[in-house]
Amino acid sequence: MKLLLTGGSGFIGRELLKHLTTHEIVLLTRNTKAAQQALNHTDMGNVTYINDLDSLQHLNDFDGVINLAGEPIADKRWTKKQKKIICDSRWRLTEKLVELIHASTNPPNVFISGSAVGFYGDQQQHPFDETLRVTENNGFPHQVCAKWEQIASRARSDMTRVCLLRTGVVMAPEGGALKKMLPPYKLGVGGPLGSGRQYMPWIHMLDMVRAIVYLLETPHALGEFNLCAPHPVTNKEFSQTLAKALKRPHLLFTPKWGMQLLMGESSVLLFDSIRAKPKKLTELGFRFSYSRIEPALNNLLQHHD
Repeated sequence: MKLLLTGGSGFIGRELLKHLTTHEIVLLTRNTKAAQQALNHTDMGNVTYINDLDSLQHLNDFDGVINLAGEPIADKRWTKKQKKIICDSRWRLTEKLVELIHASTNPPNVFISGSAVGFYGDQQQHPFDETLRVTENNGFPHQVCAKWEQIASRARSDMTRVCLLRTGVVMAPEGGALKKMLPPYKLGVGGPLGSGRQYMPWIHMLDMVRAIVYLLETPHALGEFNLCAPHPVTNKEFSQTLAKALKRPHLLFTPKWGMQLLMGESSVLLFDSIRAKPKKLTELGFRFSYSRIEPALNNLLQHHD
């Protein structure tokens, strides 16, 4: 397949490329040199780079589009300016891709576009799947994802199926949430956040990229998919399991007010309880390599000193 990939030099994109070596990839990146450096272990000579979409009038030559680009949502405080950057980096690029799909006489068969479980907002202890309808205004992550999905869905036609990736907390030691958590836990000062009762929808990086490839290669896959392991855990369970995997004590906890003070509004990313189940993915026949948190963390930390 010939694929157009955005966000290819990012946290998930770099790993995904290792699983797409048999495909021809055109990677959209703002900085070709930086992308090449980031991908030097991954690029098997099957990647060409473009700096903007303006050079393309249509996507007739592409079999699929995978859209993973977006400003990281958890890295900075949500000032008015940062919120705009977060939204624009997702919405504008997705709009442009949809325009190019519409301008194609022979459009790509599949458009896979990012989203997140933040779409659901705080659902407390209730387990749910993709059929859950979120109607009320459910905070900034919901607003970002709802509009992002709405834009991406416009690409859907008889010729193009659209898959939306409602991604959980992706676990890999070299980036994302786990990388940030490891230092305090290694020092023996890790622990649950607030009450620790909030559910955390997690997914092992291997399953994340395998699921994207699975959706790419499954012709009847369509619509929203929760990309998270079948067994979400509470923050307290996760914290205990991580401390155990690192053979460190698990005594302290971080008060909710402390994180709210530190992070402001973005602390909802830590305290919203999202007990999402990957019903559609498992019904399609996808099998998780890591469906439970303990084997997942043991695997991720075995090569990590």
